[in-house]
Amino acid sequence: MFVKETKILWVDDEIELLKPHIIFLEGKGYCVKSCNNAPDSIDMLRDEQFDLVLLDENMPGMSGLEALSEMKSIDSTLPIVMITKSEEEDIMDEAIGKQISDYLIKPVNPKQILLTIKKHIDKKRLVSEKTTIAYQSKFGQLGMEINDCRDFQDWMKMYRKLVFWELELANIEDSGMDEILSMQKNEANNLFARFIKKNYLSWLEPDNKDKPLLTPNVFKEKVFPLLDKGEKVAFILIDNLRYDQWQTLYPAISSYYALEDDDMYYSILPTATQYARNAMFSGLMPLDIQKQHPKHWIHEDEETSKNLHEEEFIGFQFKRHYKEVSYHYEKINNEKMGAKVMDNISSILESQLSVFVYNFVDMLSHARTESDMIRDLAADEAAYRSLTLSWFEHSMLLELIKKLAEKNVKLIITTDHGSIRVQNPIKVIGDRQTNANLRYKMGKNLNYNAKQVFEVTDPRKALLPQVNVSSSYIFAFGEDFLAYPNNFNYYSSYYRNTFQHGGISLEEVLVPLVTLSPR
Repeated sequence: MFVKETKILWVDDEIELLKPHIIFLEGKGYCVKSCNNAPDSIDMLRDEQFDLVLLDENMPGMSGLEALSEMKSIDSTLPIVMITKSEEEDIMDEAIGKQISDYLIKPVNPKQILLTIKKHIDKKRLVSEKTTIAYQSKFGQLGMEINDCRDFQDWMKMYRKLVFWELELANIEDSGMDEILSMQKNEANNLFARFIKKNYLSWLEPDNKDKPLLTPNVFKEKVFPLLDKGEKVAFILIDNLRYDQWQTLYPAISSYYALEDDDMYYSILPTATQYARNAMFSGLMPLDIQKQHPKHWIHEDEETSKNLHEEEFIGFQFKRHYKEVSYHYEKINNEKMGAKVMDNISSILESQLSVFVYNFVDMLSHARTESDMIRDLAADEAAYRSLTLSWFEHSMLLELIKKLAEKNVKLIITTDHGSIRVQNPIKVIGDRQTNANLRYKMGKNLNYNAKQVFEVTDPRKALLPQVNVSSSYIFAFGEDFLAYPNNFNYYSSYYRNTFQHGGISLEEVLVPLVTLSPR
């Protein structure tokens, strides 16, 4: 593999005295060019590219500080290390203000110089090598731990580890390790699907105490205890937010809020907004919503929004648990709506609980399916995280979080479900009333390979509504998606490599539920 030679420019009016240092660096494989005055060094920078400059601060004529501004105007990204005899604070403040990368106090020794070069030039390569070696050493252990996952807590721990390595490997030069990790994630998702298939229905039995926190109990377990203490709480639901995306967003929040409880919960099936978000706000499984609030449950085949009654569901849940709490609800679909919330934030925060639903991430996943441009911008998971972070850093949501911190409001951030990038089409046949979701199907007389899906032939056991007596649900596993035989090749090609939700995967089911305290 071709390795680019590292070129260093050393500028010092006593450069001849530094010849042993230069020979030492050349022996380490660096190309070092020297210059004994600032004006000539600036001309050299205009004529050729260098990777780093070692710049003497105190030279006759044009000083190092004066040369620094000129050098930065030629290449603002060039690392410049100032070398000075003086430790005076004002000189260093001026140099740092002009964006030096580092500084050294004379006399310098060759090893000091070598460490500085490695710090500013070789850092990325060294970090890449260290991360790759660390993952390689953990690869076998991770594989064994994946196979040893036995309960819902094991799977949460495993998913955290996989996300940790995914984020670590995303920051290094291409080493092929990300492909190996992807294979491990696929293996984990296959075993996780078997685990869900074996255990999910038993979790819904009322007497079962050995089960994870599920969607309908989020308010009861996480929100109510804070309200009972008299805390003022903001509950922010970012639709379709994956755990890896949350890990990417948190550094932007950490200046304003500290993590108090970095938790996860298990989204119910289907991992889709109509079911999961309504279940969260109502505190009920979908079948119970249909029974207790029939006017508020909207069936799959009805041509209207499936989440029209979220604010009312929150009220129903409070009444059912005898909670006399003032609350405010806002759904934000664009920046204009976000700005309106900010304009009214003082009156909103008069309520003890403020609930905010942000739909951007879900809208992004849908736009990625429909727009070639967005698909190119978010080509893979790393790019998808990057695009989400870019939105967040410039969004009204971050401004809201800053304001909440100022007002000393406790914060809960969560989502209703995650999503997964699908790759493998699975054939399924259904009638015209079958829903259009690619990760789950609900309908009558569905035709499919039972080994390839999690089938629920009696929806009542999964506490799901049943439109017809013969209605059933099926859920896709891992990276699979459900496609009809008609135009199979076209739809397979169109939807492959898109982010979808509704089925069973670590990314869809295990989602963030974090509590934060103002700093």
